Amino acid sequence: MKKLLTVAMALALSAAVFAQDRTDDNQSLASPDPTVIGNDSARQALREVSVDRYELEGSWNAHISPDNGVINVRLFDGNPLAKEPLKGEEDAEDSKVLGVKVEFFHRGVNSFFIKSARPIPIEGVTKTISIWAAGRNMNHDMYVLVQDYNGNNFELFLGSLGFSGWKKMSVAVPPTPDGEHGIIQSSAYNGVKPGLRIVGFRIDCNPMLARGTYYLYLDDLRAVTDLYDLENRDEDDMNDDW
Repeated sequence: MKKLLTVAMALALSAAVFAQDRTDDNQSLASPDPTVIGNDSARQALREVSVDRYELEGSWNAHISPDNGVINVRLFDGNPLAKEPLKGEEDAEDSKVLGVKVEFFHRGVNSFFIKSARPIPIEGVTKTISIWAAGRNMNHDMYVLVQDYNGNNFELFLGSLGFSGWKKMSVAVPPTPDGEHGIIQSSAYNGVKPGLRIVGFRIDCNPMLARGTYYLYLDDLRAVTDLYDLENRDEDDMNDDW
């Protein structure tokens, strides 16, 4: 009896530890820590910067295959109440959100895109990208589309839109393993200014839920970026861009 009790207690303890590990993993995926992404030295100058607050009409476009539906995009008055302004930018204009309306013709496997009128550059080496979204509790998957230093296109999974109200969605930008593969954000052979460009977003629709009318709202696209190389560059250093 004692042996069975001991085994049962050991199994319970293992299950608790496993559950805690999974909880920690889920939290780290939802809120990636930019201080440990690609951190191979102590030389970092991390800053959270605003990429777009969605205040200018016509700066974003939306597209869906004409076989699958009709899509519209426009600005609305509003703001996520839980959002905190960036330090030093408390007085910046921030009263609009981007609204997207999709009218599906039929159920099926399809996607729609929300793209900036032109790719938006982010200075430094981007560690994380975040955006506030109201997904209307539909299990569609959202990706952020980026372009690296060499002009190569990549997609990063932000998460499912299956939640109610506003939620801050974040994703880590994986560092290149060798400087030649993956997302390249800087190069010693091509200029001196590192950076990443935001192209837009893709939403992959759940085939069972892609019907009727769907609404999506976005606000406050931000990035955490490492500006160490830019801030510590000598003023008398030459630019390798000639």
